[in-house]
Amino acid sequence: MVNGRTVLERFPAGGPRGSWPAEEFAHARRMEGMAAEVVMDLATDTFLVVVRSVDATR
Repeated sequence: MVNGRTVLERFPAGGPRGSWPAEEFAHARRMEGMAAEVVMDLATDTFLVVVRSVDATR
């Protein structure tokens, strides 16, 4: 868990042109009812698909 968020998946920032794998993965999780969002981890140059922890919203 990072900053009250759980990382579901990591994707390299240098994906193929026209491909958005992190956004596609997050969209699929949202279709399953999860509040997934994509954030950029600048330190590792990766996109993270995260969900906020239940405890973090209190």
